[in-house]
Amino acid sequence: MTVSPSPSQVSAPAPLSGGVRAGYSLGSLATGAFGTVPGLLLLPYLTDNLGVAAGLAGLLVLVPKAWDVLINPLAGRISDRTTSRWGARRPFLLFGGLGVAVLFALMFAAPFGSGAGASAYVAVAFLATATAYAFFQVPYVAMPAEMTDDYTERTRLMTWRVAVLAVAILVSGAVAPIVVNSTGGGVPGHRWMGLFVAVLIVAGSVGAFLGTAKAPTGQVTESEPSLRAQLAVVRANRPFTILLTVFVVQSIGVATMLAGVKYVADHVLHRPDDGPTLLFACFVGPALLVMPLWTRLGARLGKTRALVLASVLLTGGALALVAAGSVPPAAAYAITGVIGVGYAGQQVFALAMLPDCVAFDAARTGRRQAGVFTGLWTAGETLGLALGPGLYALVLQLTGYVSSDTGTAVAQTDTARLGVLLGFTVVPALLVGPVALLLRRYDLTPERLASAQLNTDSNPSTDSVPA
Repeated sequence: MTVSPSPSQVSAPAPLSGGVRAGYSLGSLATGAFGTVPGLLLLPYLTDNLGVAAGLAGLLVLVPKAWDVLINPLAGRISDRTTSRWGARRPFLLFGGLGVAVLFALMFAAPFGSGAGASAYVAVAFLATATAYAFFQVPYVAMPAEMTDDYTERTRLMTWRVAVLAVAILVSGAVAPIVVNSTGGGVPGHRWMGLFVAVLIVAGSVGAFLGTAKAPTGQVTESEPSLRAQLAVVRANRPFTILLTVFVVQSIGVATMLAGVKYVADHVLHRPDDGPTLLFACFVGPALLVMPLWTRLGARLGKTRALVLASVLLTGGALALVAAGSVPPAAAYAITGVIGVGYAGQQVFALAMLPDCVAFDAARTGRRQAGVFTGLWTAGETLGLALGPGLYALVLQLTGYVSSDTGTAVAQTDTARLGVLLGFTVVPALLVGPVALLLRRYDLTPERLASAQLNTDSNPSTDSVPA
């Protein structure tokens, strides 16, 4: 009779080195920059610089990223099957990242001026950039589940990653508007901004490629051959489907708020010059301060409860910000800081729970298919980040927002200004808060994950361990 070792008898995996954590985290310079700047500036670039109507501008932002719903799972399957002397994932960090950088700069080149030609050019360039980004992001997000099997180490790694992500979001989101304004504004300023962000993406992709050279890679097995088969695998992993649903819906809310930053600064706070940078800095800046606190709180409450708490803070802050039009700008910035605290926790715990779900599936089925899960995860996240600006643009369209091709936003009616404010506050709150109730059904505890992994270690020939 074979006696299975108890969890206490199983040696804990060796922790990752600080160099590996830092190296991996550098990739967030690329994900943070690309995930932030289009959502922050692309919509106002189209409506207030190229003269595109708000509704059409929303579609131009939405459609290219919606394409990622199809391309991201493909990127996951390809990276699962890749073999190279650099490992399965790392080649994509380098070549995918460099492709994103070049295409991002081209996206804001505006070779056709304003009008229909300019709109079509932006749509095609954004589609190409989003495709290249899929082949960077999916392998990048897949790596943590293969770098360590330790539940706590994943939280630590994600803390590093989200800290760098916060820096990347803060630098790219706060500095990009400054670059636009300081280099002439309008279309010329956006060209310089595109080059600035491209440099950040190059630094992140090359840094992650070099920094993960000594990272453990785990054993990658051939993934499912089709999207339909991938979806079947995912549906069998209940914790992942719950977490994915929550994260995607909350991403829509966050992206809706992000899309409204410049509009709120222009039309609600009446500070078009420094308002976007200050408002954005208050949204992201707190993450750098509270990340260690969230890590300790997560260790005490558990990741799931901490994610719920972060969602409550984000939702409450968004609702409180409805008063932004009737309070001093300083008060609006302070409330935005509270939202930023919630946003930091929402990001770190969702991203820390993802590799747990991937590891649970590997223990349950005996197959490591991180690319399958992260392909669908990043597809959902990207769709959420695209739907946010599209939803915000729809609110603007319905409330009568008037576009401009001068590089300066025109004066708006009271109804349009109300739409600017509600799209920034109430709409995100309704998306972030209620969906967090689904987390009551998320039951992947450390004990359940350890038990599944223990069963796999004790029965290495078993193809499937019941959930």
